[in-house]
Amino acid sequence: MKEEKINPFEMARKQIDIAAKYLDLEPGLIGKLRNTKRELTVHFPIKMDDGTVKIFTGYRIQHNITRGPAKGGIRYHPDVDIDEVRALAMWMTWKSAVVNIPFGGAKGGIQCNPKEMSLSEIEHMTRRFIWEISIMLGPEQDIPAPDVNTNPQVMAWIMDTFSILKGYSVPGVVTGKPVELGGSLGRFEATGRGVVITSLEALKLLKKSIEGARVVIQGCGNVGGVAARHFSLLGAKVIAISDSKGGLYSEKGLDLERVLDCRVKYKCFVSEKKEDTEITNQELLELDCDILVPAALENQITEKNASRIKAKIIAEGANGPTTPEADEILNDKGVFVVPDILANAGGVTVSYFEWVQNLQELIWSEEEVLDRLTRIMQRSFKEVLDISLVKKIPMRTAALVLGIGRVAEATKLRGIYP
Repeated sequence: MKEEKINPFEMARKQIDIAAKYLDLEPGLIGKLRNTKRELTVHFPIKMDDGTVKIFTGYRIQHNITRGPAKGGIRYHPDVDIDEVRALAMWMTWKSAVVNIPFGGAKGGIQCNPKEMSLSEIEHMTRRFIWEISIMLGPEQDIPAPDVNTNPQVMAWIMDTFSILKGYSVPGVVTGKPVELGGSLGRFEATGRGVVITSLEALKLLKKSIEGARVVIQGCGNVGGVAARHFSLLGAKVIAISDSKGGLYSEKGLDLERVLDCRVKYKCFVSEKKEDTEITNQELLELDCDILVPAALENQITEKNASRIKAKIIAEGANGPTTPEADEILNDKGVFVVPDILANAGGVTVSYFEWVQNLQELIWSEEEVLDRLTRIMQRSFKEVLDISLVKKIPMRTAALVLGIGRVAEATKLRGIYP
């Protein structure tokens, strides 16, 4: 019997209801925050390499633009549906507000399996999708970015397609672009670095050292792979890492560069040392470790497995990896959770830096970008922690109180028109 899928949009709405208990908000305002502003669903044809025509379904959803232009990634995945995109757009709104940058929240996606498509097919699909949703996009309106299974090359196609439509180059329409097209230095690594920065703050709070800390990472892409390398450089011991098919575990610590190189070469994790053990994603989550980084998809830690989580700290590299029911269990167990809207906000932060550089025709050094990112992530961690300690609530609830509170206050100040 197939396991019932958890609806991420209902989960995101439940988080609002939990946070609303600590905010003095009118019911009408809560209702506005629980709903999206605009939703566009498109069905479009693409001629595949074999000459056949296939119809794809894509979405672009803007949750809230009260504090600035909509901002959010575009993902390519077989499981993309409208409720997932709604939830991701909502989380983007809170994420931008938590780190206090002037963006709203949006998200996009196409229901597809890019692993079974050629580069040419992905390009054609990307360009047609952007053409279809272009009425929603623009540097002052809605700015996409990379997400699951999209990368700087896809962002380059997005920029080029939108620029052709406008008749002039518009680098500010998208972030996460190649540096050669106006992308920011440090953007590719930003989300993973943000996870590491907030994990270091959590370790300080718990009076633990990064040196020798055992780290487990679910996911090895732009977030998980980058975070793994930076944890290793800081002296931590990455004992397990995985992709969608599974991963490897070694209590002594993985030879990380060898493991990641093998993954690139063979498209999966291959054990070449007898102390490396193949492991499933479910087993990986339940390993005894100091820091667990779920950096794959949402709904990985639920009420069914939360009681078996042994990590001291969970730093959420993915969006929505933990359900509200699981949060209660983890809180009772004393697990320190750095929530997604804080832990992985490094991506949207450096996307903001890239957007600013594009609009003002500036170029910042990687050192300048990293310094600004570190200061913003550390400040945001402290702000969330202060709310958590004062109100005696978990870090996730505190982050939601901070983010939702800022959006609610901006909404009150702008008022209702007419």
